[in-house]
Amino acid sequence: MASLIRLHLPSPLSPGATLATSAAQAHYLGAVMRRRAGDPLLVFNAGSGEFAATIGALDRRAATLVLGARTRAPEPEPDCWLCFAPLRRDMTELVVEKATELGVSRLVPVLTARTQPARLRADRLAAIATEAAEQSERLTIPDIAEPVPLAAFLAAFPPSRRLFVAAERHAAPPLSPADPLQPHALLVGPEGGLAPEELDAMARHAFVSPVTLGPRILRAETAAIAGLARLLAGSAPS
Repeated sequence: MASLIRLHLPSPLSPGATLATSAAQAHYLGAVMRRRAGDPLLVFNAGSGEFAATIGALDRRAATLVLGARTRAPEPEPDCWLCFAPLRRDMTELVVEKATELGVSRLVPVLTARTQPARLRADRLAAIATEAAEQSERLTIPDIAEPVPLAAFLAAFPPSRRLFVAAERHAAPPLSPADPLQPHALLVGPEGGLAPEELDAMARHAFVSPVTLGPRILRAETAAIAGLARLLAGSAPS
């Protein structure tokens, strides 16, 4: 049996409630997935958890869902940020999608000396994160911050959060799984890596821990995904 469609609804969820979807969600249910009134699905958000639901009414521009019993209560998730230099559009979108699947709580685009100019569409990235959360059975959608220059990022970074910095071609300990109960973040630079003066500036902050992802030089999107997989290993709720 195929798994049920999951939709993220930001409104409070409760058994017996009838809620409206967005027009885009109605189009997805009817035109893309070929669902009809009476078909089952799941709805979720971070505050309420996940609920069984059925489609009450559906047309091309609107749908209503009738909620049943709660299937999953809200649960703690790792407090892990991915901070990354924006890449070309398709690679940035890949990073957002895979970081969401892996469980990050926040995505922070950081502008570095070697970052290539890129226009980030916040609405597009938010939609990708939402779809990835629906697919991966998360209950939460990661926040996506506005792009910030590296100097301002470091100045505003909370000192109680540990920042692991992927430092290519530098002597550093290997990245290990982090304690999921402690707030942490991973910073991955652009293609070409972080500039020496940027690494020097970061070294002056006590919350920064340079790490290596292995002996090979990885593409930026590969480094972000591989680094998160290692950092979050074993942190999924049981």
